[in-house]
Amino acid sequence: MKDFKVLYDEQEDILYLAKEGEEGEFIEVSPGVSIELDSSGKLIGVEIFNASNLLKDAIQLMQKRLQANPQVTP
Repeated sequence: MKDFKVLYDEQEDILYLAKEGEEGEFIEVSPGVSIELDSSGKLIGVEIFNASNLLKDAIQLMQKRLQANPQVTP
C-alpha cells in the first residue's frame, strides 16, 4: 500500500488509510469497513469505523510481540 497515509480520528474512532485521488466510488465491504475507489477503480482509501474494537485483537497481539521483543518497532 505504497503512498498511503494512516490517519486516526480518536474522537470518532475511525482509522483512515488514504492516498491522493478523487473518489469515484464508495463501497461498504463489510459492516464498519468501507473502501474508496477512483474513477478507474483503483483503491485510494479504506475507512474502518469503530476501529479500536475491530482491531482490538491485532493491537493486543502487536503489544505482546513488542513486550516479548522490545527491539522490534511496529
